[in-house]
Amino acid sequence: MLAPSAALAAERWTIGLTAAGGAIEALAVAGASPTSPTVLLVGGVQGKDQSSDAVAREVAAFEALPQNRRRFRLLAIPLANPDAQPLQFPPAGAAYRENPESHVLWRWIGTHAPDLVLIAGADSGLADALSENVIAAIGRIPARPVESSGKILDALTSPIEKSGASQELERRMARSPRTFAEQLAFVYGRDFAQPTYIAAMAIISRLRLGERAEVAQLVAPYLDGTRDSFARPSQSSLAAHLLFFELARTGDERAKALVLRAAASAFTESGELREFMPLHGGWSDSLFMDVPILAKAGALSGDRRYFDMAARHVAFMQKIVLRPDGLYRHQASAEAPWGRGNAFAALGLALTLSDFPTDHQAQASLVASFQRHIAVLAKFQDENGMWRNVIDRPGAYSEYSATAMIGTAMLRGIRRGWLDGTTYQPLVDKAWQAILRRTSADGHVVDAAESTGTRGLTDADYLRRAALLGRDDRSGGMAMFFATELAGL
Repeated sequence: MLAPSAALAAERWTIGLTAAGGAIEALAVAGASPTSPTVLLVGGVQGKDQSSDAVAREVAAFEALPQNRRRFRLLAIPLANPDAQPLQFPPAGAAYRENPESHVLWRWIGTHAPDLVLIAGADSGLADALSENVIAAIGRIPARPVESSGKILDALTSPIEKSGASQELERRMARSPRTFAEQLAFVYGRDFAQPTYIAAMAIISRLRLGERAEVAQLVAPYLDGTRDSFARPSQSSLAAHLLFFELARTGDERAKALVLRAAASAFTESGELREFMPLHGGWSDSLFMDVPILAKAGALSGDRRYFDMAARHVAFMQKIVLRPDGLYRHQASAEAPWGRGNAFAALGLALTLSDFPTDHQAQASLVASFQRHIAVLAKFQDENGMWRNVIDRPGAYSEYSATAMIGTAMLRGIRRGWLDGTTYQPLVDKAWQAILRRTSADGHVVDAAESTGTRGLTDADYLRRAALLGRDDRSGGMAMFFATELAGL
């Protein structure tokens, strides 16, 4: 029982990419118990040298120990800076577009919150920066440089105290879904001056929490006609009407009228179905922005033309953005399977199917399409429970909003019977733990992809899309929606 086995072998992770696109890798070896402290050993901060070899040797020796003799869990990055780039801590510039190696190390260390960091050889100021700063809005971590010679880990004879970052993670992980959503409700969903899906998802979550009086004030100008909810038609303003659906389903006829008016963009002036929804733009986002509101309009009105149009538009979009491997390219003119672009497709179909009649001729094919996409996405959940900014690229950064959205879609699929719970519930649980870990009580999140905007559409452009650290309305709203879904609200 005490002998090392394959089950206890070091796990190897690709944690980031260098400026040149090379992989930065880490190793993980379990400690004696799940409550063991965590030590991170880093080498190669200034490129491959004897420190890299020293870290590799230390990992091998630690891995060879019987598990009950491992006083801590070991994380290791033998070659932190493969291309010997200049490093800066704390990092400056947009992650991971500028100073990518520095941002990879800084944010990865922060979100894993070790109790102690040891840097073998030259450290480029990393040890002092970790000890003196709050890392990735999580906490401080004791760190020190060590000599590459000798037995580094054997010298750790004193008890290892929990770091400030580790204690903060414990507090975060202890939150229930409802508590989490209530914390974020103090930050997100407070403004609906512009009707966008970003605001709507957070406000829907506030409705779920029972904050009806506050929400009523936000939507009143649209319900009384003071403001026009669809004055400037866009994908985002169309999807914002998901909020009005939530009000309409409780009997508000004014909200129902707004939903039906917005969804009427599916029809020509003579009442015929359009070939496709006119605002799609060739983006996979359309499967969330354009389609669910059609199903909601059908559910409110009983007019099956809305369901017909939903099925037609899904088929149209899949012709132009669904790749042969089952992932969605973000844009018809590009190939990159962007994380949030695939999350839009997954959550969009889940929300559509929630109100789609089971006797409709397209229902079975929509369910099958949803199942196929989720099965492909399941293969790409990373070791931390996250989905990456570019889904199928190891080392692309783990992206917050996509993880919250895909986790929600899977959860909805399990609860509605479209997905097998034994297979997918563990993935949902891992995704939720990842979101808890990366969200502070005041709504700061780690690594949320910036909006598409005018950025390019090549694979390299997506890989270098800025990863936001702090408050982000889109990510906060989707995380609240995930939490309230988990809470059964």
